Amino acid sequence: MMLKLRKIAFLLAVLLLVSNNCKAEEDDVAEKDDGESKESQVPVQEGGVYVLTDENFDDFVEGKEVVLLEFYAPWCGHCKSFAPEYEEIAKELEGKVNVAKIDATISKELASKYEVQGYPTIKILKNGEAIKYDGPRSKNDIINRVLELSDPNWKPPPEAVITLTEENFDSIVDNADIILVEFYAPWCGHCKKLAPEYESVAQELKKRDPPIPLAKVDATTQPKLGERFEVTGYPTLKLFRRGRAYEYGGGRDKQGIMNYMLEQSKPPSTPVNSVKTMRNMLHQASDVTIIGCFSGEDDPALETFQVAGNSLRSEYNFHHTFVGDVMKDIGAQVGDIKLFHPERFQSKYEKKEYKLKIIEDTTKADLEKFYKEHAVPLVGHRTRDNMNKRYTQRPLVVVYYGVDFSFDYRKATQMWRAKVLEVANEMKSVTFAIASEDEFQEELKKVGLEDSPEEINVIAYDDNDRKYPMEPNDEFDADVLREFVQDFQAGKIKPKFKSAPKPKKNSGPVKVIVADTFDQIVMKDDTNVLVEFYAPWCGHCKKLEPVYKKLGKKFKDNEKVVIAKMDATANDVPHNAYKVEGFPTIYWAPAGSKQSPLKYEGARELDDLVKYINENTSSGSSKDEL
Repeated sequence: MMLKLRKIAFLLAVLLLVSNNCKAEEDDVAEKDDGESKESQVPVQEGGVYVLTDENFDDFVEGKEVVLLEFYAPWCGHCKSFAPEYEEIAKELEGKVNVAKIDATISKELASKYEVQGYPTIKILKNGEAIKYDGPRSKNDIINRVLELSDPNWKPPPEAVITLTEENFDSIVDNADIILVEFYAPWCGHCKKLAPEYESVAQELKKRDPPIPLAKVDATTQPKLGERFEVTGYPTLKLFRRGRAYEYGGGRDKQGIMNYMLEQSKPPSTPVNSVKTMRNMLHQASDVTIIGCFSGEDDPALETFQVAGNSLRSEYNFHHTFVGDVMKDIGAQVGDIKLFHPERFQSKYEKKEYKLKIIEDTTKADLEKFYKEHAVPLVGHRTRDNMNKRYTQRPLVVVYYGVDFSFDYRKATQMWRAKVLEVANEMKSVTFAIASEDEFQEELKKVGLEDSPEEINVIAYDDNDRKYPMEPNDEFDADVLREFVQDFQAGKIKPKFKSAPKPKKNSGPVKVIVADTFDQIVMKDDTNVLVEFYAPWCGHCKKLEPVYKKLGKKFKDNEKVVIAKMDATANDVPHNAYKVEGFPTIYWAPAGSKQSPLKYEGARELDDLVKYINENTSSGSSKDEL
């Protein structure tokens, strides 16, 4: 019996020992796995540069005062060229500042968080706050900037953008030769995106001599200023010169704003001091040249000329002279404004130059009207740069071919233009222009002429900007063009639209419109139509979709209200009163007033849309309110 008990005790001891050993091994494995897990979170290095991802980023940057970051794409040529220099930067900064890179095509959360829009994008984290680096991509420049931010005593510079209120606006703006003002709303996403770019430009431009100031107005707390300057959206940028407001025509990024303001800070016209300079300038001109003749810098007429020039400096080349011999050579006197067409556009059918005398009561508007009336020759050259400034008049007939005024090709260019001139001289109620087929492939494609075998192609545009292509003709001449334009004016040619196929079923609460059905749904005179122009890829459009569908259901039984939508990427809009400049764009087309639709600018919530419809139609009540 005692022997059996001893054997049992021995077996229990062995089992206990084995159990403890197994637990120890499990603990070792767990510790090993935990160690490997922690080790896997430590980023690897490539050429001294840490490789960060969405997963390891936060742990890596935590507690570090300064970190240099490069967001790149593996396919980006600039990134590949920059890679060796970035590794050199990492070696130079080793032990001082951590240098890291993020593949923005994989780590999309980080790319979104830090608003990466191009490659490579370099940012410097200072105590967790991202500072965009927009200096030269050279080793020394980047290292100097990083070391500057690494100084414990470094503080960001004072804000350079001036804050304007109703109390200080006039005193600051009226005394500035030039100042750019942003009207913004604190909640506006576009304003938040613009803010760092705007401040960065302000920091740069305040260093110039003289400085070029940038300012901002919170239009939600300064509503009178917003109303005074007709601010209807955010952000709105306006240029001011001594209190006079001008429309802003530059970009919304740092370089765009910078370039625009530097250009605007120059005088609107340049002086001409010799006859030789004047003749060379007119001989080489490729666009309209405008010359003002004045007695001197103190001539009041010069100020009127400069004020108009400031509004139109991007459209015309302005010059002025105080020299009598120059005035005599161009047949002018003090107070005259002369407008010259380039030699390449002069013809026997029209005047080569035009003259306006500035008198005491001549205004900026008078000068602008004079320029506009005479700036377009009988058959000018329509380009991407001038199409929305010079060639907005309709009807318009554009003749597309290989327009090239260089020495080797100008004879052929002028040969075809001469045929157009003959017809243009007979039909002066129509605007004619020539255009490069290479520059306007998209316009040709919209009417099916992108693969035309002919050297010359023609499109006519009516008052609603509808497009009427001429059937390709291998014997293009003045007679062929004349017949086409006559048929176009007589309504014998049908317009050509890019149109998606008509939907087989269209009985849903939101009517689907294509270009071919636009007139029968939107332009139907006895119905009120709310139409949304959208793009399938647009995030704002996707967010609006369920709200818009509910809106359609609310008005489905109302015979006088139609809720409709149109994919503006797959269809042309047949009427130019419905301009689509972003997505979604919503118009209210009221019964009896289809050519004057109202652009909806309100909140895109169901209650707001219902309220808007009910307020804008006497019989627009939704079924919930009937």
